[in-house]
Amino acid sequence: MRALRALTIANVRSFVRDRAALFWTLAFPLIFIFLFGFIFQGSGGAGLDIAWVDEDGGSTASTQLRTAFAAAEGVELTEAGRDAAIESMKDGEADGIVVVPAGYGAGLAAAGAGTGAPAQIEVYTDPSRQSLQGSVYQAVGSVLGIVNLGGRPPMVVPVPQTVQTENLNFISYFVPSILALSVMQLGIFAAVPLVADREKGILKRLSATPLRRWQLVGSNTLMRLLIALVQTIIIVGVGSAFFGVQVSGSLLLAAVFVALGAVSFLALGYVLASFTRTEEAANGITQVVQFPMMFLSGVFFPIEAMPQFLQSIARLIPLTYLADALRQVMVGGTAFAPLWVCAAVLLGWLVVCFAIAARKFRWQ
Repeated sequence: MRALRALTIANVRSFVRDRAALFWTLAFPLIFIFLFGFIFQGSGGAGLDIAWVDEDGGSTASTQLRTAFAAAEGVELTEAGRDAAIESMKDGEADGIVVVPAGYGAGLAAAGAGTGAPAQIEVYTDPSRQSLQGSVYQAVGSVLGIVNLGGRPPMVVPVPQTVQTENLNFISYFVPSILALSVMQLGIFAAVPLVADREKGILKRLSATPLRRWQLVGSNTLMRLLIALVQTIIIVGVGSAFFGVQVSGSLLLAAVFVALGAVSFLALGYVLASFTRTEEAANGITQVVQFPMMFLSGVFFPIEAMPQFLQSIARLIPLTYLADALRQVMVGGTAFAPLWVCAAVLLGWLVVCFAIAARKFRWQ
């Protein structure tokens, strides 16, 4: 274990000194996030589409409240029943829902007379769209601030409710996708230094030392896993800090998929290194493998928007399932495939690629 630890540390130091590797691994994904994040950050800023649900039978109090919301700047109300409003929000047609429950008028009268608790309204928002959620609550707060003016305590209070929408905003869709893309690049581009070391005779000399081959492979794997962890922290941190992306799922499960994706693509990188003789050829073949994955795996846009024959190709690409799993786990994105299918596909690619690399990889 001491040799494995020492070799892993040496690999990390070598990677850190490689400026090109640092750029493509850490800086390049952030450029994508900032570029597209700032482009689409203002989308939806023209106004709020609020579904209005009146379960108080059109009482005088609920009608007055509706008038106050309709007069609010940048707010457009759409009348609907509760179930229809929730469906419209899931479909991305409504940004939020305000529900006036039955008995609101009587509760408001009692609160005004000081004989009851404040009346309540329900406000539905999507926690995965943090910026939009804040806008909805800001609009509700401004209206209730007028309604409660002079009230001690306030006469109307909002009760938060949540709805997970099926259509994520662009940046919430994009951040897990870019994380998956970064993990893919980290794995398959391992082929380039491997071929370079073999071409220079470094692998031959290492294989002649007392170090066992599993230690050489294991140290490279550990190094890539550590870098994948750093990538995850940086990408998620930037998405949260600058664009309000809220990770609503299990971080532990996301880390499991990142690790599984990293070793699967690393195994693919070893396969690519097995069939290339020069560093230049390795650079070329990794690009040939990378670009179809980037544009056919749903990283930049949903797979459902592709023609049917391209969707069939996407179902064969491992990056499709890693990106889909991370979107499901991190931000509750609509599933392209169940999580167990995503894990099974990635595991299948790992086993097959590892078997090929174990048989074909040359140390000299």
